[in-house]
Amino acid sequence: MPELPEVETVRLGLIGVLVGKRIVRAVARRPDLRVALPPDFAQRLEGRRIEALERRATYLLVKLDDGWIWVIHLGMSGRMTTGRVGTLPPLDRHDHVVIVTQEDIEVRFRDPRRFGLMTLVRGEDIDHHRLLAGLGPEPLTPDFNGAMLAAALKGRRTSIKAALLDQRIVAGLGNIYVCESLFRAGISPKRPAGRVQGERAVALVKAIKAVLKKAIAAGGSSLRDHRQPSGELGYFQHSFTVYDREGKPCQGCLCDLAETGGIRRIVQGGRSTFYCPRRQR
Repeated sequence: MPELPEVETVRLGLIGVLVGKRIVRAVARRPDLRVALPPDFAQRLEGRRIEALERRATYLLVKLDDGWIWVIHLGMSGRMTTGRVGTLPPLDRHDHVVIVTQEDIEVRFRDPRRFGLMTLVRGEDIDHHRLLAGLGPEPLTPDFNGAMLAAALKGRRTSIKAALLDQRIVAGLGNIYVCESLFRAGISPKRPAGRVQGERAVALVKAIKAVLKKAIAAGGSSLRDHRQPSGELGYFQHSFTVYDREGKPCQGCLCDLAETGGIRRIVQGGRSTFYCPRRQR
């Protein structure tokens, strides 16, 4: 599933195409995705001017000029593609929602697995909506710091890996970027979350921010379905230090692989965790 960097990459790719533009045509080619689309969904988009395009965790928030917000979640396989009308390939059965702006730019939402989601929420209700109300802080904001993370983790007996995947503690992190951040901070994924305090918490916040910024700059990670709106792949997968590198040396490793076995893979909460047992404590 796309994590924060992939969704932020999509947002950045759509800003110039959508913000300040009016939707002159909207088509919902089926009545539902993961859940049913709102009644008259396409008709409610037509004629609306897009005022802003924001992100909360892994949700895109398209702010419309009538005070409503078009909420988009990409799910497992959702992609937004753009192009001038007439230049994109013919629509197929996986292209579920299509809009056209006043500049004749077409934006398609393609989702083969249909785990994505679209809905409309009143602007004044967005922070309390069931999709967003329980989310933790955004990791790239100044407010997310070592003290905040330490307080959220205090007393927790679960592993730090599981804690960071809890969207109530920090929003938008998934398996890839948690593994990468823990390696960068030198923290074992098996360490109890409550024991990540003080300087460890500060180092982990610093690592999370650095990993996310680097991933966004690289266009995210394209492992299966992720593409930028232009169709270009993300490239952060070529910079993984531990994720999906079982048995390989970690970055800057001077260890004897025959002795150490290199990067290890374990399963935590049904998810693969990759880490270096020598450098992560």
